[in-house]
Amino acid sequence: MRKKRGARLASNGSHPTLKTIASLLGLGVTTVARALKNDSKIGLKTRQSVQETARRLGYRPNRAGLRLRTGKTNVISLVLDTQEQVGSFVSEMIFGITEILADTSYHLVVTPYSRLKDPMEPIRYLVETESVDGIIISRMEPNDERVRYMVEHNMPFAAHGRTLMGLQHPFYDFDNEAFARIAVRRLANLGRRRIALFAPPSDLSFHDHMRQGFRQELKERELEEIRFTAVTNDNSIEQIRYAVRDLFNQPNCPDGIINSSGGVSGTGGALLAIIAGLADARVTPGREVDIVTKQLFLKLPILREQYHAIHEDVRDAGRELTKALIGAINGKPVDQLQNLAVPTNVIWQVPDPFRG
Repeated sequence: MRKKRGARLASNGSHPTLKTIASLLGLGVTTVARALKNDSKIGLKTRQSVQETARRLGYRPNRAGLRLRTGKTNVISLVLDTQEQVGSFVSEMIFGITEILADTSYHLVVTPYSRLKDPMEPIRYLVETESVDGIIISRMEPNDERVRYMVEHNMPFAAHGRTLMGLQHPFYDFDNEAFARIAVRRLANLGRRRIALFAPPSDLSFHDHMRQGFRQELKERELEEIRFTAVTNDNSIEQIRYAVRDLFNQPNCPDGIINSSGGVSGTGGALLAIIAGLADARVTPGREVDIVTKQLFLKLPILREQYHAIHEDVRDAGRELTKALIGAINGKPVDQLQNLAVPTNVIWQVPDPFRG
């Protein structure tokens, strides 16, 4: 019989089990199991010996047997929109998730779906097959059917964003209302009076939060909104570029623009598209217009002199969502599993060569 790639066999030709490790080390199976979970009640040297032996033998827990014994799989799933850009938002999210899982018995699987299809399909599959202990979801809607379904089926989950359903659930969210207010204030302080918001899709919760902060700050500062609804940050780079070009070829064009996407390497590369559209319209950032954008990375020098950034730490979102999900699996109260990250300022004071 052919051996699976990467797997190792015990001396009797079978895959190593808890009993294999216990026999080699002269320990009880229960002790080995607890040591593999890094139980602090097991001595440090014993834990290290068990874990090293497990690594050397290529031990992997049997998921089917684990579920039969404990009712758990030790697997969580990140349900992922396949149209997200893997090189930025998603990779940062996954990095944060795996950082927290490294010290646990849980493993991550990614369950992809297309936003063009029913978003309930992957959720139903995971719940009905009992293939995971918990789920992380994103792209939250104000009335999100996925949340209602998982609450009704007692599936632990954590949401990257909030809902307006009256159902309490674990979440981690970036305060997009605060983001919009800070962005408008920065543009106002730069002397900008006509502001456009490049917004998220209107069916997502963070669209409503962002629009609320944007409108309130404009009203308080008596600034004018230049409506920009031809595209959202779900559109392609080309579509955004041409929409920005058309916007700035209008007689009453903005002198400030707020980008709700994640900067140069954010979903869809929206900032690059905006700058390309401005170039098409022969508009120079920092002279005729100023840009305030979300930015996923604290250190990103590309085009830095042309925009002002507010940091959204998606890696930390991954960490906090994982902590919330594990808390939900362990039955912690929901109100202890809710976290709102509030930005407080623009992270870069950008040099301004055009203002004396």
